[in-house]
Amino acid sequence: MADEQDSLPQIDFSTFVMSLSHSALVHLGDAPDVDGKAEPQLDLARQTIDILGLLHDKTKGNLSGEEERLLSQALVDLRLRFVEVSRGT
Repeated sequence: MADEQDSLPQIDFSTFVMSLSHSALVHLGDAPDVDGKAEPQLDLARQTIDILGLLHDKTKGNLSGEEERLLSQALVDLRLRFVEVSRGT
């Protein structure tokens, strides 16, 4: 168990945003899930993107410039990709 914890990345806001972003990409079908499948699940993708949007709104003024840029760019990219996947492009 200690070896597993030693190999995990340090938890900080950027890691948290990247983890949620990756989850959204899995739900968009852009990355394989734990079973190796890459199938869109738009309801779950939308929920994860909405969680990132909520974080963006609730952390306004409390993030470093780098954290703000990371979160904002993740939202732009994921929202655009959501539209593309939902339209079948």
